[in-house]
Amino acid sequence: MMDSSSSAAGTAGLSTDDDRSYNFGGIPFISSWIAAVSQRYQYYLDKATPFVLRRWVYFGVVAFIYLIRVIVLEGFYIVSYGLGIYVLNLFIAFLSPQVDPEMQQLLDSDGPSLPTRASDEFRPFVRRLPEFKFWYSMTKAFVIAFIMTFFSVFDVPVFWPILLLYWVVLFTATMKRQILHMIKYRYVPFTFGKQRYNRNRAAAAEDAVASRSSA
Repeated sequence: MMDSSSSAAGTAGLSTDDDRSYNFGGIPFISSWIAAVSQRYQYYLDKATPFVLRRWVYFGVVAFIYLIRVIVLEGFYIVSYGLGIYVLNLFIAFLSPQVDPEMQQLLDSDGPSLPTRASDEFRPFVRRLPEFKFWYSMTKAFVIAFIMTFFSVFDVPVFWPILLLYWVVLFTATMKRQILHMIKYRYVPFTFGKQRYNRNRAAAAEDAVASRSSA
């Protein structure tokens, strides 16, 4: 009896030690390591946020390296085409306002709207896709595409001039629609300099509108 109880206690202690060693070197340890790496990665992203020019120079280097690799390999045109479609979608989201004026008119919401007259109060242009997310998504897409060029399964033989022609047509049609949308709702996706609200100019514009309506 004593031997069996002591052996049972020893087995329980051994299993407890095994569980502790498994918990230390298993999933909890890996998850904590991943959390630490992600926090460190987010820390460097936050530090890089104010350096706009340096970030885009870094993106230019990454894009140039990918372009040189595709030219040297003379392949992976499907990957480049998918990358071009993704970049076009990001660019359209970067140029678009966060609140679509057309949908706002249909829903008649009380949310923030873009100024359409000179007498309206100045409201800064809020993008659907902020500049930092635009840069980050573009850079990540080029890095992933660069990694894909190391796997021959993605090198599908295609006639690349057809893909290039189709992308140019798609880019032209999409940008034409976007420019017409900008002209229709009178907004510019870029702000140059510091914008200020001119009260005297707004009052003069309102007086001019009132005099025209009375006449």
